[in-house]
Amino acid sequence: MYDPASAIKGKQAVFEAHPENAAVVALADLATDAKFDRGELTITVARENIIAATKAVQQAGYNFFEDVTAVDWYPSEPRFQISYSILSHKLKQRIRLVVRLDGDAPSLDSITSVWPSANFYEREVFDLFGVHFSGHPNLRRIMMPEDWKGHPLRKDYPVEGYR
Repeated sequence: MYDPASAIKGKQAVFEAHPENAAVVALADLATDAKFDRGELTITVARENIIAATKAVQQAGYNFFEDVTAVDWYPSEPRFQISYSILSHKLKQRIRLVVRLDGDAPSLDSITSVWPSANFYEREVFDLFGVHFSGHPNLRRIMMPEDWKGHPLRKDYPVEGYR
């Protein structure tokens, strides 16, 4: 049975509990927060450091970009949470990198220069949540028609769409 008290929260506590973890070592200077819960390591980085963070974990031995997705915490601010899942086959470790974005004009650098496989995932987040990825090679809708109004996975999007 899961015990919520077993979660380790806060950058300092997580980094002290897992000093041997390759991602912890690689992100020591870039992390703003961290959590270790249910065997999963989550490290939060500032939006301006996402490219540096993804390069750092890649150089630390993380070799497989799994996905990027978003969460809309409306009406809370920061409103959006962008989560990147990255895996190391050799180390048998997984990391979740998290960036939090404010609701007005959410924008973040594209990581396609580091992980080309992020291309379609970033397009999906752009299409469904309206998060702009600066420097993306082909940022356009991927699921909704080009003339669609709004972003249907935002919590403030009307249930039946705009009419």
